Amino acid sequence: MKDKYLNLVEQSFDWPQDEFRIEDGNLFFNDIPMMDIISQYGTPLKVTYLPKISSQIQRAKRLFNVAMAKVDYKGSYNYCYCTKSSHFAFVMQEALKNDIYIETSSAFDFNLVDALVEEGVINSDIHIICNGFKKDTYIENIAAKCNAGWKNVIPILDNMAEFEDLDKSINSSCNLGIRIASEEEPKFEFYTSRLGIRYSDIVPFYKEKIAKSKKFTLSMLHFFINTGINDNAYYWNELNKCVNVYCDLKQINPDLTSLNIGGGFPIKNSLAQDYDYEYMTEEIIAQIKHICDRRGVAEPDIFTEFGTFTVGESGATIFQILDVKQQNDKERWYMIDGSFMTTLPDIWGIDKRFILLPINKWNEQYQRVFLGGLTCDSEDYYNAEMHANAIFLPYTRGRKDSEPLYIGFFHTGAYQESIAGYGGIQHCLIPAPKHVIIDRNAEGEYTTKLFSKEQSYKSMLKILGY
Repeated sequence: MKDKYLNLVEQSFDWPQDEFRIEDGNLFFNDIPMMDIISQYGTPLKVTYLPKISSQIQRAKRLFNVAMAKVDYKGSYNYCYCTKSSHFAFVMQEALKNDIYIETSSAFDFNLVDALVEEGVINSDIHIICNGFKKDTYIENIAAKCNAGWKNVIPILDNMAEFEDLDKSINSSCNLGIRIASEEEPKFEFYTSRLGIRYSDIVPFYKEKIAKSKKFTLSMLHFFINTGINDNAYYWNELNKCVNVYCDLKQINPDLTSLNIGGGFPIKNSLAQDYDYEYMTEEIIAQIKHICDRRGVAEPDIFTEFGTFTVGESGATIFQILDVKQQNDKERWYMIDGSFMTTLPDIWGIDKRFILLPINKWNEQYQRVFLGGLTCDSEDYYNAEMHANAIFLPYTRGRKDSEPLYIGFFHTGAYQESIAGYGGIQHCLIPAPKHVIIDRNAEGEYTTKLFSKEQSYKSMLKILGY
């Protein structure tokens, strides 16, 4: 009878998968024996596997360069990393090994840039795409770099008033971009993004303001879809409108050379996910070329801003099942040694699903369970996976077992620390877990480094004024 957890996975998905496999009933993640990591560092635990960041960047570069070659696309491809996805130094340093650019969203991003310059990671040649609604300090920091001779800092106008603010602060020549206020998906709570300038205003604004400036050159049009790059009528319709606006501008402004298609490729949040990256990349490039050819306009250089795609799949969050609670005839709760609300806030905030797998006990029988966090909040739970409205995990009796059950949430590397407020006050004063960085040396052997210890009560009390 095939009633082991491993049997369930083999019957439900293609298994093993690129980054997951089993040896002796234990899970390997990117060929890392996760039980060894747990034995060394304990739980709860955050893990970042650095080589995945570089492999994702190189994967996207290959996809776009191959797609361009297939249709004889004349423009170039440029990969940007969205710093807001994860600002950690080890993430930035790994990403920037791959000859990429960065996208900023607030004033403090430039203090981060200064730190990277001091460390010799980047220099003034790097392209910095400056997005977001810009407060005075953000404008000042952008202007400081432009006035210091950084030629590849490109402020993206989020509204027309920002042009006047930049004009007052910048005293050198500067390239600009304009962000289009794209329409949101039909199921969204409002029709048009609050970010950017609406389609009908872009050409008149260029003629009235930017074209008359001797200081600024409009070199980039920025297009961003909040839901990312997906094969649906909504995405293709918005892309079509954006490229046509690019062509309208290009016909009156020969300095316009770049189209930033923003948004991002999705990452795998289920073992059943089947996203055709090759098809989507080739279709995007083919459609842009087709529209430009039809309009008699040279193809633009393509910029993408990939944040979650860059860093998401490098992350994992590991918990121990502390105990089992049978609350009624049907609901069996596995209690974790952490909190979903404080450690993986997207679960609570936007009902996001991650890949959930046990670390050990794959040869045990399985059962349907609910997962409960440590806080006293009724919303601190996890009850379904992306591919099914249920959770199945290996059988355990909790504290009665000699060997605990460990579980992992995978591909959690984007946004979770910044949204949770890393190093700050957590709900119910649940401490932030340890964070371990995993890399590989020249011989290909994996190495580990403790980036941060579990948050202490002293650090919390200090923040609270005690």
